[in-house]
Amino acid sequence: MKTSAFLALALMTFSGVVAQKKPAPKGPDGRPNIILIMVDDLGYSDIGAYGSEIKTPNIDQLAGEGIRFREFYNNSICAPTRASLITGQYPHKAGVGYFNVNLGLPAYQGYLNKESLTFGEVLRNAGYSTLLSGKWHVGNDSIAWPNQRGFDRFYGFINGASNYYDLGKYGKGPAVELVENNKRINLPPDKYLTDEITDHALGFLDEQSKTAKPFFLYLAYNAPHWPLQAPESDIAKYKGRYSIGWDSLRNERIQRQKALGIADPKQAIAARDKDVTPWDNVPYDEKLLWERKMEIYAAMVDRVDQNIGKLREKLKALKKDDNTLIVFISDNGAQGGYAGASPRRPQRNTGPAGTAGSYVYQDQPWAYVSNTPHSAYKNNMHEGGISAPFIAWFPKQIKGGQIIKGTGHLIDLAPTFYDLAKAAYPVTEKGININPLPGKSLVPVLTGKAGEVDRGGEPIFWERAGNRAVRKGKWKIVSTYPAYKWELYDLETDRGETTDVASANPNVVDQLSADYFRWAEKTGVVDYEKIKPANPIGGPEVRPNRRPPTF
Repeated sequence: MKTSAFLALALMTFSGVVAQKKPAPKGPDGRPNIILIMVDDLGYSDIGAYGSEIKTPNIDQLAGEGIRFREFYNNSICAPTRASLITGQYPHKAGVGYFNVNLGLPAYQGYLNKESLTFGEVLRNAGYSTLLSGKWHVGNDSIAWPNQRGFDRFYGFINGASNYYDLGKYGKGPAVELVENNKRINLPPDKYLTDEITDHALGFLDEQSKTAKPFFLYLAYNAPHWPLQAPESDIAKYKGRYSIGWDSLRNERIQRQKALGIADPKQAIAARDKDVTPWDNVPYDEKLLWERKMEIYAAMVDRVDQNIGKLREKLKALKKDDNTLIVFISDNGAQGGYAGASPRRPQRNTGPAGTAGSYVYQDQPWAYVSNTPHSAYKNNMHEGGISAPFIAWFPKQIKGGQIIKGTGHLIDLAPTFYDLAKAAYPVTEKGININPLPGKSLVPVLTGKAGEVDRGGEPIFWERAGNRAVRKGKWKIVSTYPAYKWELYDLETDRGETTDVASANPNVVDQLSADYFRWAEKTGVVDYEKIKPANPIGGPEVRPNRRPPTF
């Protein structure tokens, strides 16, 4: 009896040990899903929630049910912005201090270095499915493509710009080259790229829903970046809307921003751009083309909004909308300059404006409206170049209907996602010392515990192609290449940067300038004159041309 009992107990114990070694089925992970939506070259005021007349009901609903920042900063141009966004580093520290081209120094190698982990890598290590659909633009070589940098699934394009349609019947030209999970593919005829980017993201979500993992989706639209191309049905919605011209439209947006609470009525707004011809002085036949450009641009933004509506419907269908954070941002301000000032070889239009063969740009007069109420444009460190809308929606943790100062930056998003995902950020990875994160989690701001990011006195810094800026508290210094002279603005009262107060506050300028040079040395920034390429990218085409365009 004793022997039998002993054997029975031993068998039970052994069975229990074996059972414990079997992996138990996992239930749903309680951590939130995260969706990051980035649009391309969208100005501060180009969505309804920030003062626009463009129809963006789905984005506006996210804003109304979530939180909006009055102040959220990017890096003024595509590749450096994406480098900061994807790694949480300043762009030079990530290896993309200039653009996605190699200038021969580690800070300017043109692709993400191994010392800067992507949010795909960190979140995948934390047990997330990592999905990316859209624009990459932080490394053209296949060793630096998304699937090699932490993303389980990728569909989109690698470089900085793309047509939205295959040229088809509109003549000969390069195919729209895309990549899906490391395989090169082409955009099918009669498909619109914005729709395809969304549809592939939705397919990824369907596939991912069969797992118990939370997901991270980076949805990186190229709209409304040039060339201006959109479905005619969307363009038709805006027919005649822009006949009032850019002067009246900008005033409309300013008034709407004040009514919404996006713009403080006491704040100075940017002075009228002297390089933009008054609308009343534009000849009638030229006005028709200008109107058409903005109709197409509006249609492109409208189409993005429609696709965000599709995304939200998919979340509801998958029963994942109640535990998903959605963040919406833009990579930089709208692009100034005129197409004729671009160093690129002009593209020949082989189809009407808005169609597959069209290469028209928004151009400076409408960009002046898009960046309302700020000054300057993409690639410039004044507010019009580095300010973007910021919307965060997460009903579980974010109280709806808030508009706050915020003062966030791209470098803050990775720490925010890791905070929510309970993801460990390593000191070393595969024997490589990993760059520490300079940003701060936005969770205290998103959850109402703070009205703006607490950086402990540390400023925010910018440098790109010789353009430089520092923001600390209410003060901002800025200089525009090739000048090295610092301007100083009090952004509490003058976010339009209308009055340079540098001469009245030399001590502030000296302090912030010293902060800049310490940061530049630590971050690997090099004097632009020493590394300036023969054919600069993002230069003349995004600066005032001093003369109106011809048609």
